[in-house]
Amino acid sequence: MTQGGPEIQPITYQSTGVDYSAMDSFKRMAQLRARETSENLNYFGAKEVEASRGESAYVWEEQDSYRAFVIEGLGTKNKVADATRSITGRTHYDAIAQDTVAMIVNDLIVVGAEPQVVNAYFAVGSSDWFSDEERARDLVDGWGKACDKAGAVWGGGETPTLRGIIEQDTIDLSGSAIGIIKPKERLTLGDKLQAGDAIVLVESSGIHANGLTLARRVAEELPQGYATPLSSGKTYGEALLSPTHIYAGLVRDLFEAGVDIHYMVNITGHGWRKLMRAEKQLSYVIDEIPTPQDEFLLIQQVSGNDDEEMYGNFNMGAGFAIFMPPEDVEKAQAIAREKYGWNSGAAGHVEEGPKQVVIKPKNITFGAESLEVR
Repeated sequence: MTQGGPEIQPITYQSTGVDYSAMDSFKRMAQLRARETSENLNYFGAKEVEASRGESAYVWEEQDSYRAFVIEGLGTKNKVADATRSITGRTHYDAIAQDTVAMIVNDLIVVGAEPQVVNAYFAVGSSDWFSDEERARDLVDGWGKACDKAGAVWGGGETPTLRGIIEQDTIDLSGSAIGIIKPKERLTLGDKLQAGDAIVLVESSGIHANGLTLARRVAEELPQGYATPLSSGKTYGEALLSPTHIYAGLVRDLFEAGVDIHYMVNITGHGWRKLMRAEKQLSYVIDEIPTPQDEFLLIQQVSGNDDEEMYGNFNMGAGFAIFMPPEDVEKAQAIAREKYGWNSGAAGHVEEGPKQVVIKPKNITFGAESLEVR
């Protein structure tokens, strides 16, 4: 109880209907059944890379390269765009398109793959959705530009109408991508990880496309909703709609510059817990953290969540993690800053010890049991 009234329960990610523990159990079940199909690759003279099971992308070996495949979705961020349109006068679907492509290719590149082909899946509750020409054009143009940023071709896609499954005025945005790992030495599945590696965190553009269910719930608690002004000069809705960074070009440049990448993580669902996604039993110690963008501070203030809940579900200003020898950090930072304008830095290090993420500035420790799926 709090003084003068009942205790106020925080608005957690789980309370909004997103329960990672339930989803992770299903994911593990699916992975086990999927593994039983791996011998079907023998027909094509290819071989599964078993260590990729549980990583963001599935990898198989061909004669002169590895190939990687991933499928991903946007989530509910387009609901924010729909609600914010009346405030800004823009559809924001060009940014939403980049978010979706970023969700796909940022999961693909963590295994060392360069995106080659991206396909789109635009499912609607009613075909009338496509009658809004401005919104449809923004989506198509944004998708094409995002593929250019990723260095991939837009191969095609599917546009089903799923009345009764999807709300009539809503679109479900997702897609898939295939990439190549060549030379084979670029394969990064965590086997190179070792104590002493530096953990380089590359800045995010904001919330990216994870945690939007909670962010939308917070908007309902604000008198001005998505029009709530932030100290940055943006409204809450505009801040949430900052397009997700596509890190494919940066990773390509790091490889070409000779940076010895040992592992990579796209910091999405599960937040900073993702830093321990690799199989190895190692501790990931964070000594310095970036300043979270304004939207995170507002979400925390209104939701009543503590730091552990926030860092366990949101990127909190760090969108991508790259593990490398300390001597390569300065070179990597220079490339990120000079070519992409992104801040990055050696935020921590890997050390011998139990599998855990230790965020020293926040006095937070995430044990291995808090990440139930790889």
